[in-house]
Amino acid sequence: MQKYEELMKECISLAKKGVGSTSPNPMVGCVVLDKNDNIIAKGYHHKYGENHAERDALLKIKDGSDRGGTLIVNLEPCSHFGKTPPCADLIIERGIKKVVIGCRDNNPKVNGGGIRKLQEAGIEVVVGVLEDECRKLNEVFFMDIEKNRIFVALKTATTLDGKIATSNGDSKWITSEISRAKAKEIRQYYDAILTSSSTVIADNPYMNHKLKIILDREFKTKFNSNIYASGNIILVVGDGVSLDNRDIPDNVTILPCSVKNNKFELNILLPLLYGKGIKSLFVEAGGVLEGSFIKYGYADKIYQFVAPKILNDNSGKSCFDGDNILKMADSKVFKIVSTEMTGDDLLLVYSPNY
Repeated sequence: MQKYEELMKECISLAKKGVGSTSPNPMVGCVVLDKNDNIIAKGYHHKYGENHAERDALLKIKDGSDRGGTLIVNLEPCSHFGKTPPCADLIIERGIKKVVIGCRDNNPKVNGGGIRKLQEAGIEVVVGVLEDECRKLNEVFFMDIEKNRIFVALKTATTLDGKIATSNGDSKWITSEISRAKAKEIRQYYDAILTSSSTVIADNPYMNHKLKIILDREFKTKFNSNIYASGNIILVVGDGVSLDNRDIPDNVTILPCSVKNNKFELNILLPLLYGKGIKSLFVEAGGVLEGSFIKYGYADKIYQFVAPKILNDNSGKSCFDGDNILKMADSKVFKIVSTEMTGDDLLLVYSPNY
């Protein structure tokens, strides 16, 4: 089993090569062994609509050396026709004798069907090797198919005392270039970046990404701001805002959304975005907006870059700000998922524990 765990880690590593390209499909990697347990092929799902990992690996083998061999993959092989033919059928056709799977695919179109098809063909199937790691890799995919909702990750960069800016709004730079580069790398795991008009106006960021969402209730931002220079933009405005005399750029889509108490309602906004095919959000904004995701239970993961600095000023802006809590026992509780040094900074990754 230890051998399969090491090979499953290789599958996970291969799968990550598809970061940013496979959504709404999962990230999948595959390793194929011959009958003597020698690695003869590797593959991964490169891009949505293209070959799945198993097919990518198996089609590299031209000499029949996969017959009688073993295939290792981090997600259950599909058993249905989609953008590509069923991977389970190709595995059977190639004469593979054993398939080692990280975790089941709970997509209703699969949901054990791939495993059953392989077993009915006389193939030995092992399921659950590094299952937690395999599910974590595709947590966005599993949120989509199991809970039918968007996955929300928050990113913040703070001092040791939790501040993201001074009282007058100065925030450049709290963390190091290494941390900022790491944040850009993490962005690629998510379908879209979401930010607020306040952040656009205060910081004028670029936030390079293929899809960016700007919450601009009163349509205050200007199209010459850096953020509009690249990518596709969904500009969310209050449903009462007039669009008359607005010259909307080709890369900008206007999405009206209802407003309550001068704020967008997340329980309305998030399903609107999900309905547009957006499966995951990477939120980079101020403490009030990020705090609202926490307050209403929509934060699925938080990336907090912590610099070895202390502002020592309670009037500075806090990373999360949206509740009026009088008892420490009423705090939201999280669990630390991982820690990592990024230069002199610390990256804390945590998820809700409720």
